[in-house]
Amino acid sequence: MKIAGAPISWGVCEVPNWGYQMSPDRVLQEMKEIGLTATEFGPQGWLPTEPTARAEAVSKFGLKPVGSFFLAVMHDPEVDPIPAVEDELKAFEVAGGEFLVLAADSGRDGYDDRPELDEQGWDTLFANLSRITEVAAAKGVTAVLHPHWGTMVQNVDEVERVLDNSTVGLCLDTGHLTAGGADVVALVKKYADRVGIVHAKDVRKDLAEKLLPGELNWSEAIKSGVFTPIGEGDIDFPTIVKLLDEAGFDGYWVLEQDIMLDEEPPADGGPVSNAEKSFKALQALAN
Repeated sequence: MKIAGAPISWGVCEVPNWGYQMSPDRVLQEMKEIGLTATEFGPQGWLPTEPTARAEAVSKFGLKPVGSFFLAVMHDPEVDPIPAVEDELKAFEVAGGEFLVLAADSGRDGYDDRPELDEQGWDTLFANLSRITEVAAAKGVTAVLHPHWGTMVQNVDEVERVLDNSTVGLCLDTGHLTAGGADVVALVKKYADRVGIVHAKDVRKDLAEKLLPGELNWSEAIKSGVFTPIGEGDIDFPTIVKLLDEAGFDGYWVLEQDIMLDEEPPADGGPVSNAEKSFKALQALAN
């Protein structure tokens, strides 16, 4: 099992005013200290955007780049996402990375609301996802769609519609999929062959189930602790691991526990303790 870290587990997020943002050096050093050997790059701009500097920022901690989370407006016929994707792929050539983890940007700040797509929007989204998949593949990079709360692909029926109408792979984010009403085990059974990478979140379903009815928005759910260390929530990771193993999955399991920080954690504690719990829980399932 290939296990990687993600800066969001340390509260690092692209959303404006998303709490205290820890420095790359501290986050990457703590990943290394708990035994992780790979990481995603985190939100655009957290690491240097210049490719060589980005590569050095990760390699000095002995971490292998997995790839990047990449927000792109893909539903608007007036917007072509390919130039921005090509720029990011140029960075991959220097800095490394195997996966372009795409989220269907709504065009709005944050994840607390989104517009609705018409049929033209859906067709544009399908076409752009397939175009990006081809452009990435030509560079040796796997493009995967990240179903994400507050984006244009959020709910389980939207996820299935995309997978049935495009060639893009799936980032199996167990937390966001649960928030969008998915039975993650059932989804894996149906689409195991499309899973390119896993974002491994454990979830308190009692809180996640308040998102679709609007009883909580995304920010409120995060602050309420909707995500937990692996093994402390309601996601059936043993079954998911088994199903993906049987399907021949060989991608990364990326540890993600979305959190917000009010201030910098003490030097001897903070998010690293939960990341270590999740890492050990996943390792135990691999044995």
